[in-house]
Amino acid sequence: MTRHDATRDCITLREPNTGSHTNMSVFSPIPLGRPIPNTPHAVSCSLPTMRAIRGYEEKDPAITEQLGSGYPRFVVHPYARQLTEYLRAQHNLTNQTLWLTTSEKMVQQLAAELTRAGTSSTPFTADGIHGLSHADEAEANATAKLYLQNVGGFISSREAEDRLVEFGELPSATAETLFKGDALSEIRHNLQPLFAGTSPDDILIANCGMNAIAVAYYALAERQAKNGRTIWIQLGWLYLDTISLLKRSAGTAEDYVHFPDVFDLKAIRQLFAEKGDHVAGIIIEAPTNPLLQTPNLAAIAAVAHEHGAALIIDPSISSPFAVDVLPYADIVVASLTKYTASEGDLMAGLVVVNPTLEDAATLRDQIASRLEPVYPRDLARLAQEIGETSAVLAQIHRSVAQIVDWLEAHPAVNQVLSAHHSSSRANYEKIARSPEMVGSMISFTLHGSLEEFYDRLPLPKGPSFGMKTTLVCPFIYLAHYNLVNSETGGAELAASGINPDLVRFSVGCEPAEDIIAALEEALA
Repeated sequence: MTRHDATRDCITLREPNTGSHTNMSVFSPIPLGRPIPNTPHAVSCSLPTMRAIRGYEEKDPAITEQLGSGYPRFVVHPYARQLTEYLRAQHNLTNQTLWLTTSEKMVQQLAAELTRAGTSSTPFTADGIHGLSHADEAEANATAKLYLQNVGGFISSREAEDRLVEFGELPSATAETLFKGDALSEIRHNLQPLFAGTSPDDILIANCGMNAIAVAYYALAERQAKNGRTIWIQLGWLYLDTISLLKRSAGTAEDYVHFPDVFDLKAIRQLFAEKGDHVAGIIIEAPTNPLLQTPNLAAIAAVAHEHGAALIIDPSISSPFAVDVLPYADIVVASLTKYTASEGDLMAGLVVVNPTLEDAATLRDQIASRLEPVYPRDLARLAQEIGETSAVLAQIHRSVAQIVDWLEAHPAVNQVLSAHHSSSRANYEKIARSPEMVGSMISFTLHGSLEEFYDRLPLPKGPSFGMKTTLVCPFIYLAHYNLVNSETGGAELAASGINPDLVRFSVGCEPAEDIIAALEEALA
């Protein structure tokens, strides 16, 4: 039967549980292209086979034409596409590409990016909708799309939906439960207690996690550059768009430094000893994605702050509800798409400036003025969901420990990585709000074929994590496909200790025994 239990499972196809790990899984595979969960505003999309993964990355029409939606920063939402075509027709934009953006401010940023790439463009405004048009050329299209992806500049799917209803192109908006009241105050009410010494006004909300990261980074980079500090350090493996942000912003090759080993304090100290006056800061994920390594934040912060460098720390993998990194960070950034929006149907981001910084209020106000606004219906939806976060995490944490133990004992599994992995458990426990709070993420590799396992696995398969729904993906293929398929890329992954066949597994709220039964079926 099809089961929809918003408090436990989101959408997945299930049969009654028999209670035994040796029985067939209660899950049924979700067809290619179906949104996860099954709602128009879902942030994930089913990619159920390795052929689908490759076809998606290689833009194979046999695959892409079956995708109704996708992760919203990478795939323009169907409602946004429909609204774009409506406006192109209404305003006679023949042979023009039109990008609809989050704000007029984003239009100006996109225009500047296209100008740098040698493309002229024209701002577009109609009925309060903001966008930018330019000649329909492949290179310009790719430049614009990548920029909007990197900084979270696409129009919200809910805004596009509301406008289509307003223009008579859709009969009505999606029925959903929204918070009745001051949504921003409700969100801050849930988040502010996690950050000691802050006030509600210190909790800054962005339209997505990458916009939060980009704005915080640019604000600090500009401040540091005035003092001759232009070198930024990537510690460990970071999320795809964060890496892209650092590389694109580097003025010279020397301004971007990557230390693959998050535990190599000697290398960090040596760089500061040699170039400390020119180091602007370090960006760290704690834990990292997808290796789930936690560096020694106290030691790194001490070195950086001794030399006047800043720390941006992103705890999205476990969530700010599970870990406290503000004591070490100048700025904390996070994706609220994960965990706080646990239904998996909206995007949002978070920035918190450490209130102990000199001139913290000025920096906070600079960042607040640059963040892209959250569309009101998205904000009301987040306010409706965020109150469940602690309960959702508690259920996930109970399951993660059980699933890690099971995977470690299975002969077909090679390596299992989690926040409690022995390589950095001690570091993680220093930032964990309680010992069992590890987030949803597990990564593992197999002795056998990734393709055979992935294709057989009946669990939901797609991007994102931190949802009530369990989600599985071959993360490196999805995020770094270009590296998987080149010799130099393979060497780069190897230098960072990453097996391209790594499975990234986000545990949801389904019963642990059901998840284990599905894993057992695929590993049999």
